[in-house]
Amino acid sequence: MIKNIARVFSALSLALVPLLSAPAAQAAPAPEVTTLADAVGLVKVVEEDRTGYTRTKFKHWNSGDDSSDGCNTRNEVLLAEAVVAPTVEAGCKLTGGTWRSYYDGQEVSSAGSLDIDHMVPLAEAWDSGASAWSASRREAYANDQGAAVSLVAVTARTNRSKSDQDPADWMPPSPEAQCRYVGEWVSTKLRWGLTADDRELEALKVYAEGPCEDTIVRYTPAA
Repeated sequence: MIKNIARVFSALSLALVPLLSAPAAQAAPAPEVTTLADAVGLVKVVEEDRTGYTRTKFKHWNSGDDSSDGCNTRNEVLLAEAVVAPTVEAGCKLTGGTWRSYYDGQEVSSAGSLDIDHMVPLAEAWDSGASAWSASRREAYANDQGAAVSLVAVTARTNRSKSDQDPADWMPPSPEAQCRYVGEWVSTKLRWGLTADDRELEALKVYAEGPCEDTIVRYTPAA
């Protein structure tokens, strides 16, 4: 009887060893949180160079964060940002739904009227360091849903007005959107380790030291 009890305890001990020795699951890294002025100070200044850029060097839209849902990155962003959820039909066709384009404050009720804007445009990213990245890292950048600010659904009109310009040359037409925009621009640059040129940095400083001095920037460096 005593030997049987000993065997039971021995078996339990052996069963517990993997549980006790298994490494704990890694928690997601906490975001960096700082003022806009301090965040701007973290962006390195480097002269921009667009040599060799083509949009095709940033593969998008890929199968998105969930390759089993039948939706590409564009549609996954639309689903995530909808104020009123659309109906998802076969092939991830979206019908109905409502979105708010924060660049211009417009309410949109057709997914086809929206563009998914790269907060820092692909050409600007190339100029600012992405030219040295691998193709897979550029694809990850172009489809980044790991940060809510990297991709944003906005009216096609405002996205095409912005084109590949930085804040020295373009800002959202809605004044209420501008501090949010500058904060998200800087957040994206820091997340991906991108640089800025002199004119861009000076423009960011004007907002950081003036109307947007209370803006808080949150970012998590991309893996």
